Amino acid sequence: MTKTYHTVLTIAGSDSGGGAGIQADLKTFSALGCYGMSVITAVTAQNTQGVAGIHPVPPEFVGKQMDAIFADMGADAVKIGMLFSPELIGVVADRLEKYRVERIVLDPVMVAQSGDRLLQDDAVAAIRDRLMPLAEVVTPNLPEASVLLDRVIRDRDGMERAAADLAGIGGRHILIKGGHLAGGDAEDLMYEAGAGRIVRFPGERIDTRNTHGTGCTLSSAIAAGLARGEDPETAVKNAKIFITGAIRSGADYRLGKGHGPVRHFYRFWG
Repeated sequence: MTKTYHTVLTIAGSDSGGGAGIQADLKTFSALGCYGMSVITAVTAQNTQGVAGIHPVPPEFVGKQMDAIFADMGADAVKIGMLFSPELIGVVADRLEKYRVERIVLDPVMVAQSGDRLLQDDAVAAIRDRLMPLAEVVTPNLPEASVLLDRVIRDRDGMERAAADLAGIGGRHILIKGGHLAGGDAEDLMYEAGAGRIVRFPGERIDTRNTHGTGCTLSSAIAAGLARGEDPETAVKNAKIFITGAIRSGADYRLGKGHGPVRHFYRFWG
């Protein structure tokens, strides 16, 4: 009997340090039993301390990469990460529409863990207008949600209002990550647009500096769950369990001089 893979495509930037971006996505897909494919949107020179440079891939070549994947292998789910420019966002959105991709997880990456900007200012409107309406799940953290809505989100009540407002822009499920809130646990909340309900996902706040790539890893884990046939709520719940375990397992390691990576293969490595 012929066997098939659960396939997930990541459309994102490359992290030379290996902790975030394409590298974190592919590690996550593998750790969760999926076959990962990649479309590289930018090459970055970065490490645990920051981003030294960004070299965007020409939009037309990003389109060629997507054509190569969808004309042959297809993808059960797609995760979208760093998209540097509005022109690039337009090409990605056009291809997703052309190939009628349904299970899309959009991680609106705007700022690296180090605080370095990862997209042009005029790309924010393109994310709102072109990509959010296509997404099954959108996963902004508090700073990203604040940029998308052009207002500061400071507390849990603000998170709830922001999730509903973002759903009005696009996205069937809006997952706002609460890791930037001061104190308490690392609770995330998801607004389900169709039902108008909020689901909360409590999480342990772990004392570590090794948090590079947590957003990439979480969104990739959600995409892997969707590729395996999980509904969005189940995919988010399992992804939250996975990222919490990866952070906890890697908390005491030291790699580099800044924000180290999470431990993606903690379920397999001793």
